Amino acid sequence: MKLFASAAVAALLLANPVLAAPKPAAKVTGQLAQLPSVDIPYTKFTLANGLTVIVHEDHKAPIVAVNVWYHVGSKNEPKGRTGFAHLFEHLMFNGSENFNDDWFKALEKLGATDMNGTTSEDRTNYFQNVPTAALDQVLWLESDRMGHLVGAIDKAKLDEQRGVVQNEKRQGENQPYGKVWDVITASTYDADHPYGHTVIGEMEDLDAASLDDVKTWFKTYYGPANATLVLAGDITPAEAKAKVEKYFGDIPSGPPIARQKAWTAKRTGSQRAEMQDRVPQTRIYKIWNVPGYGTAESDYLALLGDVLVSDKTSRLYQRLVYTDQTAVNVGAGVNESEIGSQFMVTITVKPGGDPAAVEKAFDEEFQRLLRDGPTPEEVAKVRTLSLSNFVRGVERIGGFGGKSDILAESQVYLGAPDAYKTSLERIRGATAAQLQAAGKAWLTDGDFTLTVTPFPTYTTTAGVDRKTMPEVGPTKAPAFVKLERATLSNGIKVILAERHETPQIQFSMLFDAGVAASAGDKAGLTGVTTSMLTEGTTHRDGLTISRELAQLGAGVGSGSGLDFTQVSLNTLTTTLDPALAIYADVLQNPAFKPEDLDRFKKQNIAAIQQAKQNPQAISGRVLPVLTYGAGSPYGQLTTEASIASITRDDVVRFQKTWLQPQGATLVVVGDTTLEQLLPKLEAQLGGWKGAQGKTKPPVQSTPGKGAVYLIDKPGAQQSVIAAGNLVPPRDPNDQAALDAFNSVFGGDFVSRLNMNLREDKHWSYGAVSGIRDARGSRLFLLRAPVQTDKTAESFTEARKELTDIIGPRPVTPAELAKAQNSLTLSMPGNWETGGAVADSIGELINYGLPDSYFDEYPADVRSVTVESATAAAKKVIKPDELVWVIVGDRAVIEPKLKALKLDIKVIDADGKPVQ
Repeated sequence: MKLFASAAVAALLLANPVLAAPKPAAKVTGQLAQLPSVDIPYTKFTLANGLTVIVHEDHKAPIVAVNVWYHVGSKNEPKGRTGFAHLFEHLMFNGSENFNDDWFKALEKLGATDMNGTTSEDRTNYFQNVPTAALDQVLWLESDRMGHLVGAIDKAKLDEQRGVVQNEKRQGENQPYGKVWDVITASTYDADHPYGHTVIGEMEDLDAASLDDVKTWFKTYYGPANATLVLAGDITPAEAKAKVEKYFGDIPSGPPIARQKAWTAKRTGSQRAEMQDRVPQTRIYKIWNVPGYGTAESDYLALLGDVLVSDKTSRLYQRLVYTDQTAVNVGAGVNESEIGSQFMVTITVKPGGDPAAVEKAFDEEFQRLLRDGPTPEEVAKVRTLSLSNFVRGVERIGGFGGKSDILAESQVYLGAPDAYKTSLERIRGATAAQLQAAGKAWLTDGDFTLTVTPFPTYTTTAGVDRKTMPEVGPTKAPAFVKLERATLSNGIKVILAERHETPQIQFSMLFDAGVAASAGDKAGLTGVTTSMLTEGTTHRDGLTISRELAQLGAGVGSGSGLDFTQVSLNTLTTTLDPALAIYADVLQNPAFKPEDLDRFKKQNIAAIQQAKQNPQAISGRVLPVLTYGAGSPYGQLTTEASIASITRDDVVRFQKTWLQPQGATLVVVGDTTLEQLLPKLEAQLGGWKGAQGKTKPPVQSTPGKGAVYLIDKPGAQQSVIAAGNLVPPRDPNDQAALDAFNSVFGGDFVSRLNMNLREDKHWSYGAVSGIRDARGSRLFLLRAPVQTDKTAESFTEARKELTDIIGPRPVTPAELAKAQNSLTLSMPGNWETGGAVADSIGELINYGLPDSYFDEYPADVRSVTVESATAAAKKVIKPDELVWVIVGDRAVIEPKLKALKLDIKVIDADGKPVQ
């Protein structure tokens, strides 16, 4: 049980015993040494407000132990609020409403002893021994901080104790082996387990603790109904009842609290971790998750730990420290907690020793113990040790392990002050068979091993001059890949870029039809048809395609843009032939089975419903419709109804009209040549017949009038601000200037928009801008997810950045130079993969750019001037045409937005007006 086992465990795990040779053990039998029976008489009563009070008389000295246990610990902390219980332990020492001063100032002048407070996973307790004459004052103080604390907590105290706790955490982690508990906790418990974080908590959670947070925490957990008060010493039950009712009786009970019951995190298999620390010797930790406090298994396992390590004659000490002399310290025992415990063994390897050899020797002794069980003599010894330790503990009325502690712990965890007797009797009668059975049940599987090794001593050499940063050397002009061309017999154009660095090939079949091709049809038809290509052919169902591709190490994908559709294949060179056969089957023979279409439509509808709950997805769905207009081919909005209305005839018609070979272009990048590739392509694709529908002219949309739209997302943790207006079609003559402007404004991390909202204001994780490419009118847009309470302020800042860059704060020479470097020097890195090269080739095809475009692009960027970048900004940003979409909690954000004198239109996630 925790009263004595955990103290023994702590001593065994941390102490370094003197390495004297053990004396021969006296001959003992399996009989238990004669020990006195232990009884701690008590009187228990409960106040009307729920406070449990336990009184024990002990008049050997005129002192009283006052011990208050609150049934709250780190296991009660929600995600993101770790360390709250321990933080509050500190706060409760800092004064209450009627004694707003340091607790110890009052206690020390009274002659108090054994005074402290502690926090565990399961409880927070405060204890002190005080002269009987001072008992009234201490009860007044304890009741004041139980019932009258909130008004005394202010930000200064919170910040002070936050810093104290954080320094306590640093101090603990600064000790040798101090960081192992973070690793052990994370490795032996899942994050959602109540014990899945350390008691002291995480720095960021402590930083995030607000005044309201800690006050709410106190009001929830520190009421009388969640507390047990023990008075032990020079006091009678009658005196205690009168005093406790006087000082505590007027405190409200506090709210009901959910209680987590037993949750043993039983693990399977063996897991290991290694870490380095600035420690003198290697240390090995072995941990098993076992049942919690007060269970028979925990008691028997504690005794089994004593068999391993309790004195110099115990098994591990004899083997590792005395006989083999490979370890300098060993420890074993149960670290008990309320809903689950841990059995832990620690071995400190001698300097220069072999950890593997030490662990092997441990495993031999450990497995022998589990296989054969302890001897009767060993059981007799550890029973006597445990009971005698308990007897020594109850000599004291207070402090760790004293009588008040035992009574409180038994009451809080097991519901009765004398519940400790069950464990005592269990230990008194424990047999070798019971210990062995507990070991086999809990210690034969699910072990975690952590090895901590000394961090080596490293040295440094003479350093460089840090006052001057080295200049960037001459850079090699980026060169785009050489393109080779051919045409198959059925009209498919083939473009190849050879790359022989890795044995793989990327194929991208580009069809001259995208979302705009389904204009006037059912919204979403392009995407459904394109995606359905991989759902099955007339020769293979979707599962067969997936299985065969996986066996070949290949993958097929599909997708559509505004003006084009792409079906891709990535395969290893060695599996090209069978992978190409599957690819050709997908392109030529889509089955579009009704049952597949029905399933796919349901999946798409579910995806739309999910998107309508995602603030960023909502803005992405609605903004193009509002800027282009619902009648524009670029402004289609896919809805549940439009997906549901799509029939197989619709899908077949779209595929037969647009996804045909004549007019398509196959882009190939990878480890092959035209000579090797063309016969394979001709064999697989040459017989595919059909011409694409007539390409529609680029979509020219008429700019609309600017507006601000608000979409309500009740309870949203953030707001999403999006804005956009239409930009003329792509013009190669000013594209470089436009790219440079966008890099300065919102295209890079250090852009104006991101630095303002993220780095300067800390209101957003990231804000970006860009231009959505299209053959016709393009969409310039920005997006910024921001904290809810700064939505109006973020809107103001984003609008100011838009108007400033085309007005009083144009692009500066320094900003332009940085953008030019970013755009040009990043080009080689952007073409690292075959897929990226294929995308760039697709850009040339889709927008009718010459093969030399990327080779000439760096010079185009370098020729951009401040004036041309500013002109590009003015071409892009049209304040009077900007459409704003703000998605967030309307009840919270609308009042401040209206205060900006905005004409706000409220719409739903489909862009429809809301009354």
